[in-house]
Amino acid sequence: MTDHVYKIVEVVGTSRINMEDAINTAIKNVGKSEKNLRWFELVETRGQIENGEVAYWQVTVRVGVTAA
Repeated sequence: MTDHVYKIVEVVGTSRINMEDAINTAIKNVGKSEKNLRWFELVETRGQIENGEVAYWQVTVRVGVTAA
């Protein structure tokens, strides 16, 4: 196994659907500007409530990126 060095990119993704969709939104967005995505860590989960129901999921995600 070789040693790796990672850059960590922290982003916030949102979704009206669910938490998993918010995570995927965040990772897809990072993938537009970064290559070699390797892992993610869910750091924080929040939600917005409207009329007594969950309206938005909001997640903070750290994404590990390796050098090419």
